[in-house]
Amino acid sequence: MASRMPEDPMVRRLIALMNKARMDRRTLLRGALMGGASAGALALSSCSSGGGGSVEQGDGSAGSIVWGNWTYYLDFDEETQTWPSLDAFMAETNIDVQYIEDIDDNNTFYGKIKDQLALDQDTGYDVICPSDWLIGRLVQDGQIQKLDRADMPNTDRLIPSMVDANTADPGRQYSMPWQGVMAGMVWNKEAVPNGIRSLDDLMHPDLKGKVGVLSEMRDTMGVIMQGQGVDIAGDWGDAEFDAALAWLDDGLKSGQIAQVKGNSYTQDLEKDDTLAAIAWSGDIAILNSESGDRWSFEIPEAGGTLAADAFVIPNGTSEDNVPLVNQLIDYYYEPEVAAQVADYVWFITPVDGAQEAMEQVNPDQVDNPFIFPDDEMQSRLHGFRTLSPQEDKKYSAAFSKILGM
Repeated sequence: MASRMPEDPMVRRLIALMNKARMDRRTLLRGALMGGASAGALALSSCSSGGGGSVEQGDGSAGSIVWGNWTYYLDFDEETQTWPSLDAFMAETNIDVQYIEDIDDNNTFYGKIKDQLALDQDTGYDVICPSDWLIGRLVQDGQIQKLDRADMPNTDRLIPSMVDANTADPGRQYSMPWQGVMAGMVWNKEAVPNGIRSLDDLMHPDLKGKVGVLSEMRDTMGVIMQGQGVDIAGDWGDAEFDAALAWLDDGLKSGQIAQVKGNSYTQDLEKDDTLAAIAWSGDIAILNSESGDRWSFEIPEAGGTLAADAFVIPNGTSEDNVPLVNQLIDYYYEPEVAAQVADYVWFITPVDGAQEAMEQVNPDQVDNPFIFPDDEMQSRLHGFRTLSPQEDKKYSAAFSKILGM
């Protein structure tokens, strides 16, 4: 919505009540993405006023904040329908957190809040976790708040490789990584017993109509470009991008590639509508844990992509709520908490000390390369180079046109 709604504490109270109902996470996700019953909740969250306030509430709460994040991205207990680490934070701090899993991809999420961001108005979220490339745009446009690192001392544990990974935010003045994200290739082990390790494998005739790619340009194009021999972190331009785009266009027009999705691509894997895809590592781990060990994920020899999704505070977040968000970020940089989250989500933890803490959380995960990549895997992971505003606009428009978006 283009304009800010009137201040209404009932909006956040409704979100809180829905959160406390603990609807099944997958039911909530599917309803939101398919326009089902929970769509109203997402509409409320994207249009609501921004100040729950940090003053003492009538129920004794220290305040209330809204955290917007991707799906399958926080430790979740299927039996109790709760988020254990987040519940522990709320019990410890008396801060009520409405946790909303409604980022499907960066562009669609940005489209929901861009008008409020442009006017420095409340977005309905006190803290969000978009990807580094979008954060770069938000930094350049002056739409997010500088972080008070002194108020979150645990963030000194940020692993060195992520400190300057976002060239638009050197030193992480405006963003603090939530998880590191790898994109590679996934396949159904029964249907594709020989695996998928190259672009040619994705084009096998037996997979026609059963191949998927991500709607995130940098991940899909990054994997394709590397498959064509391009160093995506290096010096490349229109010729290399256009060659990868032509490969994608051919795949879409021929019907070989049938699915282009954000986080909802996991549903196509579950239903066997997709048998092979460019995908994110942690999602596949969760699918295997919940639906049986049906899928394999690998970083191709040619290379996969590496990026971060990070905490940022939109300008519209109230001054009262910023300290509450700071406490939340600081809490998730405790090594034990970071290890607890990583044990569930299987993405790269950004917290130094989390690997040692994993010894107590789950010793079987200490050497998991999808959480703690070894040198060999690191050598196959590359960041998509930062695009200039002009390149971003040009390449994003070309990618969207090919996808028919």
